[in-house]
Amino acid sequence: MSVESKNDSGLAEFVSEIDGILNRDPDEQNLTKEVATQLEKLLAGPFTLPLEFTRPRKDRYVMYPLYVDPEKRFSVAAAVWNVGQATPVHGHDTWGVVGIYSGIEGETRYNKPLVEDVPLTVAEDGLKWRSGEVTICCTTDDDVHQVACIGDEPCIGIHVYGDDIGTLSRRSYDPVTGEVKWFTSHWETSPTSS
Repeated sequence: MSVESKNDSGLAEFVSEIDGILNRDPDEQNLTKEVATQLEKLLAGPFTLPLEFTRPRKDRYVMYPLYVDPEKRFSVAAAVWNVGQATPVHGHDTWGVVGIYSGIEGETRYNKPLVEDVPLTVAEDGLKWRSGEVTICCTTDDDVHQVACIGDEPCIGIHVYGDDIGTLSRRSYDPVTGEVKWFTSHWETSPTSS
């Protein structure tokens, strides 16, 4: 997927920086810190998302693809939640870094269970991420959370993952029972306000 097709100030340079980071240091702990630094720079600069990649849906959150590496080493998405929308409790099975473009995202992090079908325990609750803030949301070994739009306007995040997140099969969890179901986020390919 071509960066140029998104016509965004700074996005092509950002993607190039991420590519360079992956070529230099594949260690998740190091690369997520470097990706976070680059995402902070992107959000602080003249970067502007096209309007069609900022529209929420009424029925669920959406992930718009901004860039997918041809080798699936990483992807960049605009994730949009309408007011009150939330994800299920889920994991990624890869690394991820999130920066807030606009709105407020609430996050609850859970301890990653070692076995299925046991209740999840909360690691951190009440986290709030605001415009311009960046967080390392996951590494392969630390990877279960739930996020929601908690402000009075839609929340838009720029998400960078170590895989093609729109095609990756991942786990969702019932936090009370620990029951696991598999899901795929799927890319929102035709921006809409449905």
